[in-house]
Amino acid sequence: MNGTVYKSTGSWYTIKSSEEEFYECRIKGKFRTQGIKSTNPVAVGDHVKFDLETIGDETIGVISEIGERKNYIVRRSVKLSKQTHIIASNLDQVFLLVTLNNPPTFTSFIDRFLVTAEAYDIPVVLLFNKMDSYSEEEKLEVQWLMDLYSKIGYKSIAIEAKQGINVDQVKELMLGATSMFAGHSGVGKSTLVNALEKGLELKTAEISEQHMQGQHTTTFAEMYDLSFDARIIDTPGIKGFGIVDMDKYEIGDYFPEFFELKSECKFNNCLHLDEPKCAVKEALENDEVAASRYRSYVQMVTGDEDNPYRER
Repeated sequence: MNGTVYKSTGSWYTIKSSEEEFYECRIKGKFRTQGIKSTNPVAVGDHVKFDLETIGDETIGVISEIGERKNYIVRRSVKLSKQTHIIASNLDQVFLLVTLNNPPTFTSFIDRFLVTAEAYDIPVVLLFNKMDSYSEEEKLEVQWLMDLYSKIGYKSIAIEAKQGINVDQVKELMLGATSMFAGHSGVGKSTLVNALEKGLELKTAEISEQHMQGQHTTTFAEMYDLSFDARIIDTPGIKGFGIVDMDKYEIGDYFPEFFELKSECKFNNCLHLDEPKCAVKEALENDEVAASRYRSYVQMVTGDEDNPYRER
């Protein structure tokens, strides 16, 4: 049988078959020993083949084959630093929710996420949430960030998920597509999904005042079919986002504004650090490249991602 993985709990997988029926499945042991460096050999969004087995009164599925992925979002595993964790696969787009505070989303996090998505050719839309909670000064800062990323080519939308402000814009972008919702815990992913689909009622949680961080409400990634011809993958809140499997010479190619300038650098393997006649450094000095983006780039190239700059 053929199907798509809708939920992964680490050992069991909920699969929707091509006949649109759901089955609880496990994987054959061989997947765990085939040199897969990922902590999860099967991810939400994967297309799989599975067989049904009857044990007593129970019928379960056994995944026998994982189809080739057109793309996936991957990050460094939290517990096992040498391994990776595939968050979701076969995506048409990702919506990254950003909040200025409560909890804060720093540009270093946004940029690492965008670089990973660029590497796998996944479009990202930035959603700046909780607009009604900001002062006039903070709203100006959000506008500055939106302008920064829009200029690079990333669609940026200011939303208020609780009040449903600009949620229709998000809905329109989702039509006919499989979209992943990502961001820190507490940025409002589940609230937004509930605003998009009233009957879904995903759990939401309050922000921890002590640490200004969200309480984890989504434990595992899960895909949902929505009533307006769309699918969403809701993901657990992401604290950090380490890039994986990237050579330092290719990282600059995933910064669109750096890639555009690359041919103007004196050296074709320019790392945009200390090389002479570097077009990216010249653009930085002329305020044509954002300082926050360049800081993020240097962190990634030098491997200083574990000590990110705290400035926005």
